[in-house]
Amino acid sequence: MQWHEWALNAAALAVVAGAFISRLLGRSPDADEIERQRRSYLNQIGRIVEGQITDLVEVAEDTARSKSKNAGARRKLVCYSYSISGVSYETAQDITSLEGRAGLERIITGLPASVKYDPSNPSNSILIADDWSGLR
Repeated sequence: MQWHEWALNAAALAVVAGAFISRLLGRSPDADEIERQRRSYLNQIGRIVEGQITDLVEVAEDTARSKSKNAGARRKLVCYSYSISGVSYETAQDITSLEGRAGLERIITGLPASVKYDPSNPSNSILIADDWSGLR
């Protein structure tokens, strides 16, 4: 093997190794991106069931988020309940990034709402997505 063949093989190996390492060390999605992907998935595959808004609350940012983002920020959660096949679910959705879409004036405790849920995992649900809303 000639020295230029060896150099070409070494360069190819370096490119492959670099791609592999950058994939391993690449930026992992943050919590907001993971939640956006979950909402998008549920909006695509979800079935709709009638639910009820139970509360709208504000909570302090968790410490992991507040170190990397706005310290002292508050998250808005809408709490809701729904039933599927006789099983009742009570959950909350973080709507902080959807405040403009949500229309906070429409979130009133006791009002009915449409809930999208995953048929294979009914406890996984949303009340509001980027391009859908179960609020009335």
